[in-house]
Amino acid sequence: MKSRKLLFIVIAASIISVLPGCISLPAEPNDPAYAPVYPATPKPAELNNGAIYQSGFEITLYEDRKAHRVGDIITIQLNESTRAKKEADTELSKNTDATVANPTVLGKTAKGLFGNDLSLSTTLSADREFEAETESEQSNSLSGNITVTVSEVLPNGLLKVRGEKWLTLNRGDEYIRITGMVRPDDIGPDNVVSSQKVADARITYSGRGELADSNTAGWITRLILSAFFPF
Repeated sequence: MKSRKLLFIVIAASIISVLPGCISLPAEPNDPAYAPVYPATPKPAELNNGAIYQSGFEITLYEDRKAHRVGDIITIQLNESTRAKKEADTELSKNTDATVANPTVLGKTAKGLFGNDLSLSTTLSADREFEAETESEQSNSLSGNITVTVSEVLPNGLLKVRGEKWLTLNRGDEYIRITGMVRPDDIGPDNVVSSQKVADARITYSGRGELADSNTAGWITRLILSAFFPF
């Protein structure tokens, strides 16, 4: 009875500890972490000397109009491709043999002392073998374009960018989110930069709706497959 109660307590504790991680809320648009950043509205000059230009908002006729200020737009060309492969082959073996001869007491064995077939000789042997072979291979690719805004200009000139794109399809939504840092020299004349040149990139491609739910395992299945399941 006590063992059953202990087993029930262990299972209940496992379910309670894993259940919060199994239930995840779907992503929502307009997340503040990926919201666009708009350029600051220029303040009117206190002293109007008749000039039509304002410092920080000038445009040079002989340079490319590449993003370099907060609120500017950059197009990131997604060109991600990863492939990983791992193989492992392990084999362990151990053999043990031990023999203890029949001891003698005062020159006589147990059979001579007690007059029967009693013998204290012992032989031990043990064989252990372990073989394991694993193979894992995974490949992913992501291509497309996403236009983001400059959220901050760092003192060294790097541009922090962030943005998201939502697509509403027949039976659900799909979205792409990205954050990272871009070097102005890597931005092309057409204001496009490759995702492979985005430092500290965080790229998310996922969805929500019926199609996304059908490809997601239920929380009981995830509980059984998790490391917290005791059996």
